[in-house]
Amino acid sequence: MRQILHTVYRVVTRPSRPAAVAAAALPLLLVGAVPAQADEAVPPAEMSIVGGERLGQPGTQIAPRKGAPSLPKKKLSARAWVVADAESGEILAAHNAHWRLAPASTLKMLFADTLLPKFDKKTKYTVRQEDLAGMGAGSSAVGVKEDHPYEVDDFWNGVFLASGNDAVHSLVAMNGGMAKTVREMNERAHELGAEDTHVVSPDGYDAKGQTSSAYDLTLIARAAMQNPDFRDYAATVRAKFPGEYGKKGKREHFVVETTNRLMRGDYGLDPYEGLAGIKNGYTTNAGYTFTGIAQRGDRKLLVTVMNPDKEKKGADRNEVYRETAALLDWGFEAAEKVDAVGELVPPRAEREKQDGEPGDGKEPLNGEQVATDADRASGGVGVAIGVTGASLVVLGLTGYVVHRRWPLQPDRSASTGQATSLRD
Repeated sequence: MRQILHTVYRVVTRPSRPAAVAAAALPLLLVGAVPAQADEAVPPAEMSIVGGERLGQPGTQIAPRKGAPSLPKKKLSARAWVVADAESGEILAAHNAHWRLAPASTLKMLFADTLLPKFDKKTKYTVRQEDLAGMGAGSSAVGVKEDHPYEVDDFWNGVFLASGNDAVHSLVAMNGGMAKTVREMNERAHELGAEDTHVVSPDGYDAKGQTSSAYDLTLIARAAMQNPDFRDYAATVRAKFPGEYGKKGKREHFVVETTNRLMRGDYGLDPYEGLAGIKNGYTTNAGYTFTGIAQRGDRKLLVTVMNPDKEKKGADRNEVYRETAALLDWGFEAAEKVDAVGELVPPRAEREKQDGEPGDGKEPLNGEQVATDADRASGGVGVAIGVTGASLVVLGLTGYVVHRRWPLQPDRSASTGQATSLRD
């Protein structure tokens, strides 16, 4: 199977090879994707097959063995979702995995994965008025003030906890501007194999042409969680944030609390035991989106849920969390009783190491390939299984997710108060 997968990767990442070679190796793949628009209510018939042919099929994909628990279908209404093993990368089940949808603030995972390595936490930056220009109406904000200095650590607390677009724009300014940051985020998505993702606005605010998918967000989260700083911010419930200066010149602080309600709980919603982040989002176009990671025993699962049905009976702002919790519960019970329906592919550099054929990094993976009706009838080239071995940094070697009960880690603050946010 691994050799087959390597052949797939080589062919789909080397479009200049003779058509006969491609036809011989991949007789069931069709080049020329038809991307879905973010506002379409029905998934496209043809989607990307990155990670496995079955992931290009609309609807729910699952391969249960005898004794496998049933999916909680009555509890699920989201347009797209993915349940994956965070360590092996195996996808246990998926629904419209590659449907290109608006990601909302879950896109901040890619923003953080791209920019976190660039700046020391203690680096200070004084925010300028122009840094905060261009934020969308109703944007969530942590409370960044122009002409005030902040440490980079403050900005990241604002990004992760309050989903603050003002903190994002400040880091964008530090990084050299919007165009540079958007380009780097798109390059990072391409490196990871997140070919459904196209960044227009780094903060995830609705923008024409900005898309991701449940598959891509899960893939991005898995990569980002390799970074210990990302893990720390993602698992933080509350922290102090710098405010205004008092009359005596002493700076005041207030507490900013995570908008991730599956971590801190909410009215009618209990915190999920073992959850360690990662990111939630909401916009009018995207609806509610969420990617979370949790651990039970030695098992670590990633779940992404995009745009639950707001018309569903009993649906409210917490529906995305309830559906995530239902999928996590199912995943922990089903992990040893289902076969993988796909995989979270390793980054491009790792794929090239496995292939032994370095490339220029500019070719598409197979985001421009789709599954056709003929593929579905014949079963395609098979299901990609989890990537293992030393070629990947194996998650969990040093406490990747802390298995814990509520409450989570102690507050990173000593003061009281709370920041407000207009939009998650």
